[in-house]
Amino acid sequence: MKIIIPMAGRGSRLRPHTLTVPKPLIPVGGKPIVHRLVEDIASVCSEPIEEIAFVIGDFGSEVEQELIAVAEKLGAKGKIFYQEEALGTAHAVMCAEELLSGPVVVAFADTLFRADFKLDAGVDGILWVKQIEDPSAFGVVKLNEAGEIVDFVEKPKEFVSDLAMIGIYYFKKGEELREEIQYLIDNKVIKSGEYQLPDALRRLTEKGNKFKPGEVTEWLDCGNKEVTVHTNQRVLEYDRERGVSMQSETAKIENSVIIPPCHIAAGAIVVNSVIGPHVSIGKSSVVERSIVKNSILQKEVKLTDAQIENSMLGNFAGYQGRSKDLSIGDYTQIEE
Repeated sequence: MKIIIPMAGRGSRLRPHTLTVPKPLIPVGGKPIVHRLVEDIASVCSEPIEEIAFVIGDFGSEVEQELIAVAEKLGAKGKIFYQEEALGTAHAVMCAEELLSGPVVVAFADTLFRADFKLDAGVDGILWVKQIEDPSAFGVVKLNEAGEIVDFVEKPKEFVSDLAMIGIYYFKKGEELREEIQYLIDNKVIKSGEYQLPDALRRLTEKGNKFKPGEVTEWLDCGNKEVTVHTNQRVLEYDRERGVSMQSETAKIENSVIIPPCHIAAGAIVVNSVIGPHVSIGKSSVVERSIVKNSILQKEVKLTDAQIENSMLGNFAGYQGRSKDLSIGDYTQIEE
């Protein structure tokens, strides 16, 4: 099994947190989004993961090394490919063309999920979907009576289906997907200036490929600050259910109350504070005389004399002040 993860976008809706760090490397529950995504996929796959391709922009060598490490932690070989122009989802997948053979999962790195099903390697393909109340803002799939996917509709104005595609796909034969994407490129099948993956999927179904929906029980977005903080909350709850250790042995807690679930990373210091529930504190961060609820503090944050909730503080950020709902980017220092 191989996995292709397109992640070339910088995540403008999550700024300022993505000005210095690509969105898939933003931590939720103390672990980068992309790492959790790969773990989610591994949990529904019956086959071992051999290779993971990350399709990125110009993120720098440090980010590339971190991504390779993500793959290696799961026993897979990591590879880096580049999408130099934003030419759409199908084009992004094609950037990792050499992995498009045999069984392959394509997963766009801005979403997390929970699912109860196991991937059936006997079908031609599976599209992960989530039943939603208002499908008009999403791409949806249409099913026949046999429960097979027969059409793909982008942001339907009239009701077609309430099964939204969440951006994760399994293909039994990656080479067939490669052939259809190449057709789009060769024949300039472009919508809004981009090559769209659903156009390739439609061609596969028209040729007789049978795609089944893989319905997920929970779909977690990381598109902006508010939903990322919510995703952090749900991930912490899930880790607690699984009995995952969430407080490093090297974290220093003095005269403080920790209300679980919380993740407190290595080297973090919490003094005279109340933390939680649903707080992630990054490596070597310091929290003093503060109350923190439902928030993400990334690495080496300094928070003093503050009361915050529903907030995100970026790497090396500092805040000293009063009650706030914050979204502070990396290296920012604020005193009030």
